[in-house]
Amino acid sequence: MDLDAYVLAHAPEWRRLEELQRRSRLTGAEADELVELYQRVATHLSVVRTSAPDGALIAHLSSLLARTRYRTVGTRVGSWRGIATFFTDRFPAALYRLRWWWLGCLAANVVVIAVMMLWLLDNPAVEQSLLSPAEVDQLVDEDFEGYYSEYAAGNFAAQVWINNAWVTALCLALGILGFPVVYLLFQNISNLAVIGSIMHRHDHGQHFWGLLLPHGLLELTAVFVAGGVGLRLFWSWVEPRGLTRAQSIAREGRTAGTVALGLVAVLFVSGLIEGFVTPSGLPTAARVGIGVLAELLFLAYVFVLGRNAVLRGGTGDVDASLLEDRVATAE
Repeated sequence: MDLDAYVLAHAPEWRRLEELQRRSRLTGAEADELVELYQRVATHLSVVRTSAPDGALIAHLSSLLARTRYRTVGTRVGSWRGIATFFTDRFPAALYRLRWWWLGCLAANVVVIAVMMLWLLDNPAVEQSLLSPAEVDQLVDEDFEGYYSEYAAGNFAAQVWINNAWVTALCLALGILGFPVVYLLFQNISNLAVIGSIMHRHDHGQHFWGLLLPHGLLELTAVFVAGGVGLRLFWSWVEPRGLTRAQSIAREGRTAGTVALGLVAVLFVSGLIEGFVTPSGLPTAARVGIGVLAELLFLAYVFVLGRNAVLRGGTGDVDASLLEDRVATAE
């Protein structure tokens, strides 16, 4: 990146932000402008740090943002507008920037599930070694469907949300080690493959997919996103790409934090579908259609909002807007 050209292009915004943060009183329009400029300059700081690190410029922008942050403590920077910005900019930008990692993770897991199910169907002795005939009958006739209606819908949705949030959190937290993520994902999909093969062998395949797909499309996508981002965190210290290993790990670690927060909302939606739609009396086509719609909306969120956020300079790195005070102090 041409640093001089970048400074020339954005210096007027920096001067305007400095002018506004020095004023003792601001009109409503000026306050809104201050917040917008704060967010823009935070993005500028992130770009400078990653693309053309310059100590003096980083110190200047960090100090400017720190003073502005101090000025705006208690106002809308950390309120609903900040939450809206997270879901319209930072989270989708992180998903889009790391799309090849989690899409690759998704594709690999789907292939492994398919191969395992086909292999299990061709090797019935494996099923017999895992479950007795009575246990198989119990699973096929009662347990699989009963799982979705055992508790009240609200309680079940909360239970599912907590469980899946825990799995995704483990994938992200253990991502730095690499192998634990692969192990967690394999455990998750192997159970699915075993149950799916048993249901298919006993002519309940349509029943299996009719109960799994409404919530499972979005739920498993969220898990695979966490797995892909966790593996990217591992790769950040294997191949730092022009940064020091500490800088690379820090950047991807902060992005993983962004993804972890965003996936809480995604899993909340899948939990609601699993608690209220999957066990409902709706026709199978309607239930599966709701699951497909939720998945398509998520993908549109990533590839429309996320792409636009990245084009605006977003990376998903929370450092630009949350850690500038510490940077300014260090400088």
